[in-house]
Amino acid sequence: MLLYFLGLDLQVSRGCPYAILDVCGKTVADGWVEGDVSKRVECLSEVLMRYEPGEIAVAIDAPRIPRTSARQWFWRRKRWAGMKAAEKGAGRHCEIVVAAHNLANPQWTPASGPYPQWMQLGFVFFERIGTEYATYEVFPTASYKLLFRCDDSLEVSIRLGSLADGPKDMLDAYIAAATLREFAQGRGCEVGGGDGLGTIILPRPIQAPIQEVLTWPGG
Repeated sequence: MLLYFLGLDLQVSRGCPYAILDVCGKTVADGWVEGDVSKRVECLSEVLMRYEPGEIAVAIDAPRIPRTSARQWFWRRKRWAGMKAAEKGAGRHCEIVVAAHNLANPQWTPASGPYPQWMQLGFVFFERIGTEYATYEVFPTASYKLLFRCDDSLEVSIRLGSLADGPKDMLDAYIAAATLREFAQGRGCEVGGGDGLGTIILPRPIQAPIQEVLTWPGG
């Protein structure tokens, strides 16, 4: 049974903030993992070792895995269509769903490398942390927008002193943890995944969902 929910926001030029909430939305811990990639993973692993693998899950604000080729399907004029010659084929199904519902403007996952450094960092976190702990991809901006549209009264505690080193970054870590908590407790939803490149979880079901875009062409 999940008792704790860790949200991680990725940064390259400085440390990555994390926040942990319990089942009631109360802050258990927060902080920053610093250093090179290996050191950051090591620091987060040390934080997670305080909990049993089955009682804590991790939400990361980054793509789970990279694209390695251009996608062939594009969402245009409220329907799926084939790739045009001028298009680069960036983006994943989950990102398309978020954009189609006007929840956020994704930083599209490139069709192939080189990938932005923060994405590369995310790939490493998912690969190494995901071997022992349940991991999920989140998109804090989409979570904010969805909660606003739902006129939602979701509340969690935030340790204000932790905001000093990067208020927006730490807030994103908290909303990542809150999104994971809501999803794990059955109040959220999961979108994308039709292309086999990961899903994004959200804290609430999408209002007025566009059914066609939720399904990847060809299954």
